Amino acid sequence: MHAHAEDLRSELQGPHAARDRLVAAVSADWRGAELSPPDRALCAYAEKLTRTPAAMAQGDVEALRAQGFSDAGIHDAIQVIAYFNYINRVADAVHVDLEAEMPPDPR
Repeated sequence: MHAHAEDLRSELQGPHAARDRLVAAVSADWRGAELSPPDRALCAYAEKLTRTPAAMAQGDVEALRAQGFSDAGIHDAIQVIAYFNYINRVADAVHVDLEAEMPPDPR
């Protein structure tokens, strides 16, 4: 998440201070962030697909549909989540250096 915090910040609306608070909360643990129910459902889905992909079930898709996600939207989310998982693993495997302007993860 650290590497993508600025991307999230740029997608948010509202005052800079509010954006910074939300990015910090999501970066620390999305469960503690003030997210809408659809965003919370999407984060839960993304986390499960990332951490335990073999455990994905129809109920996970149904939870997104219950929050108003269309099948096309769910498909798009799966593509983005899977791509970021893939490219992050590739970068980790070949020890990609951070970009010069990106500070190291504080943890």
